[in-house]
Amino acid sequence: MIIISKFRKWTGSPHLPGWPALFQHNEVARGFLLTGLTLVGTVGGFILPGVWLLAYLAGGVPSALKAARSLFQARKLDVDLLMVVAALGAASVGRAGDGAILLFLFSLSNTLQSWALQRTRQAIEALMRLHPEGATVLLPDGQEVWRPLEALRPGDVLLVRPGERFAADGTVLEGFTEVDESALTGESLPVDKAPGDAVKSGTLNGHGVVRVRVERPAGESTLAQLIRLVESARASKSRTERFAERFEGPYTLAVLLSAPVIFLVTQLGLGLESAEAWYRAMTFLVVASPCAVVIATPAAVLSAMAAGARAGALFKSGAALEALARARIFVFDKTGTLTEGRMRLASLQVLKGSEEEALALAAGLERYSEHPIARAIVEACSGPLPEMREVRALRGRGVVGLLSDGRQVWMGNRRLVQELGLELSPGVQQKMEALEQEGQTTAVLGVEGRVVALLGVADAPRPEAAQSIAQLKAGGARVIMLTGDRLAAARHLAARLGIEEVEAELLPEQKLARIRQLVEEGTVVMVGDGLNDAPALNAAHVGVSMASGADVSLESADLVLVRNDLSRLVGAWRLARATARTVYFNLAFALSIIGVVGAFALAGWVPLPLGVVAHEGGTLFVVLMGLRLLAHRVQGQ
Repeated sequence: MIIISKFRKWTGSPHLPGWPALFQHNEVARGFLLTGLTLVGTVGGFILPGVWLLAYLAGGVPSALKAARSLFQARKLDVDLLMVVAALGAASVGRAGDGAILLFLFSLSNTLQSWALQRTRQAIEALMRLHPEGATVLLPDGQEVWRPLEALRPGDVLLVRPGERFAADGTVLEGFTEVDESALTGESLPVDKAPGDAVKSGTLNGHGVVRVRVERPAGESTLAQLIRLVESARASKSRTERFAERFEGPYTLAVLLSAPVIFLVTQLGLGLESAEAWYRAMTFLVVASPCAVVIATPAAVLSAMAAGARAGALFKSGAALEALARARIFVFDKTGTLTEGRMRLASLQVLKGSEEEALALAAGLERYSEHPIARAIVEACSGPLPEMREVRALRGRGVVGLLSDGRQVWMGNRRLVQELGLELSPGVQQKMEALEQEGQTTAVLGVEGRVVALLGVADAPRPEAAQSIAQLKAGGARVIMLTGDRLAAARHLAARLGIEEVEAELLPEQKLARIRQLVEEGTVVMVGDGLNDAPALNAAHVGVSMASGADVSLESADLVLVRNDLSRLVGAWRLARATARTVYFNLAFALSIIGVVGAFALAGWVPLPLGVVAHEGGTLFVVLMGLRLLAHRVQGQ
């Protein structure tokens, strides 16, 4: 059952399909299966040589078919053809095992690439799931009609009930509610909506029933634009990918042409017999086959990914490791990334009575509310709560209730104070403004006509955030905060964490534009956790998401911090740099082996057995160098 569970997770399939469906519809599942069969054939061939045929069929036929399509349809030579020819060349001189090993390594590389592409598709699907299939439209005669998303038009009036997502961008016509916009803005606090306020598609309606006039068709909505932004950002390729595409064709052609050239030169020019000339040509082809080069990067990268996963830093691709090693610009979202993503009571300033009494009164009023501010106040109170009756929530203003002796207790914002016919003193006003400048959401607590206390609620920074920021800066990184939150709150948090560059009140498209500007200045790491961060995560060289973030940010990210611990980001950065050093060394060593031993093979100084020993020895060496990274400790200290 564990194996089946892992298979489902790797392939993204919720069930195990039949063999025909497996081969026809799930490229990743097919890849893992064929790679496994190639491994079985490779290992089994050393016990029973005939089993090597399985490795050649499972690992060679798919590559041969792909190479043929590339050659005849795209008029392009690729490394698939080189691998197949090298494997057959090894078999032709009695070294079928070398060819089988080569095919297994190449099959594994292709399968991992297919898996990474599947994660990209899942990012788009995660966005699409936020779009409701349709909405309830109110006709002029009062009838309610359900219409699919594509049938909604500007001017339609939608009836949106509690718990439903808004299907299109619009304006509230009737009703009061609070809307969870965290998927778009990353801000954890719900936003009160009244007639005249704008609402965005994909956001979640709270407890109220509202009528909304559609302002833009679904295809032009905020969520639709985000989907297009994610797709556009994902379409861009890294420098390494572009270089590999340019290098692949010439390298393949050069190596393939070398075999017949060597055969003809040694036979006609040096006078060797046909069998000896073919032997020398195949020896060179086996030596020149990039087995060690192919495994040099995966051996290091897979070991590093395993070390990172064990410590709570989950890399989704080797490209992310490569890019993170070069990174010198780290961009952070605020809410849920640098902060814990939930409200806490940050301050309590008592004007009448004691702190215990004031907190008990406030918690007594809010004990039955699910509002984030209410939960923060109730969680902060550990003592007994007074009995309250006739408690009423005044949407967008606060809450009022009666004590057992009939006195009215109230708590809310400035609008509630005005409705009660009261006036805050200049001193109280100054204290509220001071708390708000620190990024806190304030509330006034009163009994009858007297102000009892001021409460400030805020999203607390993560305990490890300041130290992690300091370690990044000590390593030469530039740290920037980009957030959709208020400027005062962002600046206050940045000052506490030691971040000098802050940009606040940004829309998703503004975040994306800023990331694209920074990409021109260097390798950029974007750390976020909300739907609004998804385009920026994709546009950055490395997107990093907290595991507690929205599904789409997890799918869009290249690195997920499973334990919601920013210190693991510092450790992952150090791991990536160690991996890059290992990869560069492995590649240099592997290419040196090919160059030196290949030159000796051309001169006839290296017999095939010795060439195989050098080839396999080099391969084993780079594998062992890569496996050293398994012992790397990923931590922020």
